[in-house]
Amino acid sequence: MSASPSAETGASRIAVIGLGQMGLGMATTLLGKGFAVSGFDPSAERQRLAREAGVTVVAGAGEAAANIVILSLPLARHVAETVEGGLLAGLAPGSVIVDTSTSEAAVSRRLAEACAARGVGFLDAPVSGGPSGARTGALTMMVGGEAAHLDVARPALEAMTAKLIHVGPSGAGNVAKLVNNLLVAAHLITVSEAMRLSEAAGVPTADVLKVVNAASGRSAVSEVNYPRWIENGAFDSGFTMGLMRKDVGLAAALAAEAGLELPVSGLVARLWAASAERLADGEDFNRIVALSPEGQTP
Repeated sequence: MSASPSAETGASRIAVIGLGQMGLGMATTLLGKGFAVSGFDPSAERQRLAREAGVTVVAGAGEAAANIVILSLPLARHVAETVEGGLLAGLAPGSVIVDTSTSEAAVSRRLAEACAARGVGFLDAPVSGGPSGARTGALTMMVGGEAAHLDVARPALEAMTAKLIHVGPSGAGNVAKLVNNLLVAAHLITVSEAMRLSEAAGVPTADVLKVVNAASGRSAVSEVNYPRWIENGAFDSGFTMGLMRKDVGLAAALAAEAGLELPVSGLVARLWAASAERLADGEDFNRIVALSPEGQTP
């Protein structure tokens, strides 16, 4: 259940750093639930949109005067640059940084140690649910870090999420997100191949999906992605090929770091990497299903 802000929680002043589709969606959700929200983004256009939505835009990440700072940034290096480049130095002890980016566990653990030395909490808290989930407060958030820090941030995080899961210590949220996205990447490929087989055998995709989604072969890809973004040709989920390729690459790097040989996952990673030849980074990630076995788009 979402909690409303109060002085007692210490979480009534929120700053969102990174006001892209996800960050601005989270900021407007928090505004709508009574939180005071400031934010920063280097893009003048995103600043304009944030102001129009009621967000108080500050001059830089280091200017965020808040108890809870939410990061929504593209890459782990952006997270590290933001935290170490002025944000942490300006935060009061007892504050908590919540990184909702799909980052790297090693980076999160290093930043958590640096924050702890200054009495500031750091949670790696990547999300699932896309821009629509951010705008409606229906995200799933997987959190790594100390339970005490999560308790401080909980009122704000519950306002943004439908499911809030504390996975474990620092870095655990990052690992869970990469595992989740690796599965999504694999499911998009396997479901698309299964649908090709069905079509070739004379049964339309729409008909066979009714069976799959009522049986053991179902997945979020068959239940959500196909009807919402693929079958209707919309391809407007708000999550890009470039972002999924990045996440799959991070998952592959994590496997290599752990010394694991994962043959199927390795093939998935190679297929997604090769897709860059035909599908630009800005394309919707669901378009991977449009690649033929020869790697050509129809």
